Amino acid sequence: MKRTKKERQRLLTETIENNPFVTDEQLASQFGVSVQTIRLDRMELAIPELRERIKDVAERNYENEVKSLPLDEVIGEIIDIELDKQAISIFDVKEEHVFQRNGIARGHHLFAQANSLAVAVINDELALTVKANVIFINPVKAGDRVITKAIVRGQHNEKNRTYIEVISTVNNETVFKGEFEMYRTKGSGDNNEISN
Repeated sequence: MKRTKKERQRLLTETIENNPFVTDEQLASQFGVSVQTIRLDRMELAIPELRERIKDVAERNYENEVKSLPLDEVIGEIIDIELDKQAISIFDVKEEHVFQRNGIARGHHLFAQANSLAVAVINDELALTVKANVIFINPVKAGDRVITKAIVRGQHNEKNRTYIEVISTVNNETVFKGEFEMYRTKGSGDNNEISN
């Protein structure tokens, strides 16, 4: 069913309000129009591009929440965080993040996204990586969007340690997994403490 421009723009506005992280490509597919049409609609409606929307949501929602490092030091953009529980970030892989020879993302970018998210999720002024056990499962290429989730799996308050599992996916396919042991200056008040 072909929609009028007015109707499409109304639905476009609603869609972006409900999901500020939707891409122009996804919107074009959803509405059966070109990416260029979506961009023109956004410009007419004064809706910023995805990167600006993500930044805006992060600054409004998480700037005062994240204690362990400034938001601009997180690799990728935090889109959800619940301190000492879980966090999610997204990282768009660009040409400068990949090896020129094969177009595969350099591993340190994926590790940096995972590690900085593990730091950010800790409810403390200081959080440092003690140990990390990581596995690179599938290659990531330029143009991929990496969605990374960090989940706090336990605490050891006497040792000031927090244990975090991190999983990164591209199009719902796991590309990276990590287990991080983090040092924090104080123990958490949570009850999910690990005993010796």
